[in-house]
Amino acid sequence: MSLRVLAIGDIHGQLGQFDALLDAIALTPDDHLVLLGDYVDRGPHSAGVLNRIMQLRNKCKLSAIKGNHEEMMLAARGGRLDLLREWTFNGGDKTLESYAGQRATIKDVLPEHWKFLESGLVEYVETDTHIFVHANCYPDHAMADQPDFMLRWERCDQISPHQSGKVIVCGHTPQKSGRPMNKGFAICLDTGAGFKRPLTGMDVTSGKIWQAHHAGNVTRAHITDFADDTTDDE
Repeated sequence: MSLRVLAIGDIHGQLGQFDALLDAIALTPDDHLVLLGDYVDRGPHSAGVLNRIMQLRNKCKLSAIKGNHEEMMLAARGGRLDLLREWTFNGGDKTLESYAGQRATIKDVLPEHWKFLESGLVEYVETDTHIFVHANCYPDHAMADQPDFMLRWERCDQISPHQSGKVIVCGHTPQKSGRPMNKGFAICLDTGAGFKRPLTGMDVTSGKIWQAHHAGNVTRAHITDFADDTTDDE
């Protein structure tokens, strides 16, 4: 049985913050680490983030959820210029640069990274007490019946309690405050790392919160410290 169930919000190519957060969390082989999606784009080190995630598979139980940015990246591979432009406009240009500098093309993405993005990601994670999604979920649908758009694209502005009674833990909707959104029945851990704000991790078992800041420091808190925080997105 896992000692801890840990969740980390949208990383967006911020390898330094990701590594600082992992150091603070101090993973053990018994931990279940759930990554909430959007590993690539906007930040400078998307290739390095994917490498680190793949390495984590040997250090703990890892569940990496597919985000909308991974979906865009995969779609851009197909050769349609409009989909490539959409992805690069939304931060994919920084992902390409992380492979081969400013002249990089999609052909520079490593084959093992494509394989991971295609077959190593999951749609959601559900435990006895929590539901982990990238974006949102319909409150009256079982998780197996949730459409892709809801799981990866719908913001959590109007998120509602799920019929299961489980706490929803999501990312996708960056909080301008840099603080987790805590509605009790739903928690958003996207605190804007893609916009040079904190990267947030949570031990959902104990409620511990870690935030790795762009300046390099890590602060600690408890999810109850954010009990009055509601959606503050951009």
